[in-house]
Amino acid sequence: MTPTTSRRPYDTFRPVTGAWVARAMALASAVVFVLVAALSPMPLGTDPTMSLVSRVAIALIGLVGAAFLWRYAVIRAEPSTEGLRVVNLVRTHDLAWEQIVRVGFSGGDPWAVLELTDTEEVAVMAIQRADGERARREAARLAALVQHHHRPSGGQDD
Repeated sequence: MTPTTSRRPYDTFRPVTGAWVARAMALASAVVFVLVAALSPMPLGTDPTMSLVSRVAIALIGLVGAAFLWRYAVIRAEPSTEGLRVVNLVRTHDLAWEQIVRVGFSGGDPWAVLELTDTEEVAVMAIQRADGERARREAARLAALVQHHHRPSGGQDD
């Protein structure tokens, strides 16, 4: 998708730059650690069993690091008519549109932040400042969804 392509309001929010970096680093981590584990020479006088355990541990460290980085690559925010599901690195938040007061970039945060009616804040890691103008457009699209779904107190349902 080119930067000038307009998106539909309920398209999933995903980072671009951070996701590509995370994918590349996950692949590099897995390849490098597995190669080091497989190709490093065994020191003279070393117990072969301990050498095998060390090699497996090195490979596992690389694969765990790769899995963590891959998790970063799949963060997203999924809007629907009912609300917004924010899938961040560690936690997933299911929010009704009425819970969201404001969308924006606060201070030097690297991603957009949702201000909620209970005064809490939720980071939307899927909209990352590193994506530049695209991030501003995506934050504006999310803000428009929030505004569209807000119903005045005491109002009737559409």
